Amino acid sequence: MAKKTSSTYRCAECGYEVAKWVGRCPECQAWGTIEERGDSRPQVARVAAGAPSAPARPIAQVDVESARAEPTGVSELDRVLGGGLVPGVVVLLAGEPGVGKSTLLLEVAHRWAASGGAPSLYVTGEESAGQVRLRAERTGNVDDAMFLAAESDLSALLGHVDDVKPGLLIVDSVQTMSSPQVEGSPGGVTQVRAVTAALVALAKERGLPVVLVGHVTKEGSVAGPRVLEHLVDVVLHFEGDRHSTLRMVRGVKNRFGPADEIGCFELRDDGIAGVPDPSGLFVNRHAEAVPGTAVTVTVEGKRPLLAEVQALVGKSYLNQPRRAVSGLDSSRVSMVLAVLEKRGGVQLGDKDVYVATVGGMKVTEPAVDLAAALAVSSAFTDQALSPKLVAIGEVGLAGEVRRVTGVGRRLGEAARMGFTHALVPPDPGPLPDGIKTLEVADLASAVHAVGYVPG
Repeated sequence: MAKKTSSTYRCAECGYEVAKWVGRCPECQAWGTIEERGDSRPQVARVAAGAPSAPARPIAQVDVESARAEPTGVSELDRVLGGGLVPGVVVLLAGEPGVGKSTLLLEVAHRWAASGGAPSLYVTGEESAGQVRLRAERTGNVDDAMFLAAESDLSALLGHVDDVKPGLLIVDSVQTMSSPQVEGSPGGVTQVRAVTAALVALAKERGLPVVLVGHVTKEGSVAGPRVLEHLVDVVLHFEGDRHSTLRMVRGVKNRFGPADEIGCFELRDDGIAGVPDPSGLFVNRHAEAVPGTAVTVTVEGKRPLLAEVQALVGKSYLNQPRRAVSGLDSSRVSMVLAVLEKRGGVQLGDKDVYVATVGGMKVTEPAVDLAAALAVSSAFTDQALSPKLVAIGEVGLAGEVRRVTGVGRRLGEAARMGFTHALVPPDPGPLPDGIKTLEVADLASAVHAVGYVPG
């Protein structure tokens, strides 16, 4: 009797295995990615010991100079990368179409070429070389040591690398490249995985920094197989509102530096420029105090940033009052509204509530809870808060104001920007000079305390 072979089905994006075929992956929720893998039983084999490529040494004797980061010349990008590009690093820069990825990388290629070292090579698969040249001339990013090629074939790309011998390789974008040895259309799961693996091997073999441009899906995640983010060393998200000039590079993964830093840029007609002091971009300066506004200080990586939360409360004419949130976590705002109504005495059951941040900033940390609650309370009572007041703290379900990290660093930034008073959680730790603090234990006392802060 013939031996029955068993098959397994695996998701091409996340690797999740199921016993039978399904249309949608239960793990990553991707459609049409389940593939049959044949016999699921692993083949156990003994592996003989081989000669090591290099002998193991005490860690103190390992040379660290070969792993030093080299600055790109763009200070805000270097901040996110942890100082610059390490030899052999592979960086994936993902963002929506038209957000400015190519403009930023042209600036990086130009700065690298102008530094006097090895040339930079910019390979584009989405535009012609003439189109990229026109953008480079408009933004002033033209240098004799900056090479440009329009290719979509991986073998041709490797040929350009052999000819130019660059010190930096930029590929725009990885979804447009294809390998003739692999089946599938460009941008498909198989092609993207194969092209990325080949470029990673090239980077590690030659110590060549490689920057890959990636597309994003409608949900904002990196397009392509999930393994793409695991293959590369650094994953950066390039964010920004299409109707605003502000752009932010946010670190998501970084094997050589901090993974939670952000860099701020301003997109101009003549290119893109870093914004080393972006706190003022997220705060409106009003001639008079306006009800429904509160200022907090959020921390992105090691950088404290001032953020203004605005709220509008109005009578609802719907059976279910509307709740609209922009720039904040909607579920967390809903929780704060419930606590504000139950513990703070602000009746919002028949009110429409709108809460948003200024300048397109996205704030997800809990330290914004207190400012959001005070902004809604101010809008409800139509009483403006002091324009010199900042509020920092997490709000719990019992109405308590909890401590957050880095209160002293946050208040130092607020004092530098001219704020004189702050509401903080109990026992905040060492505080800087130049700003008066008032500790509030719960939300009700915070709502009551704002009336005693001078305007």
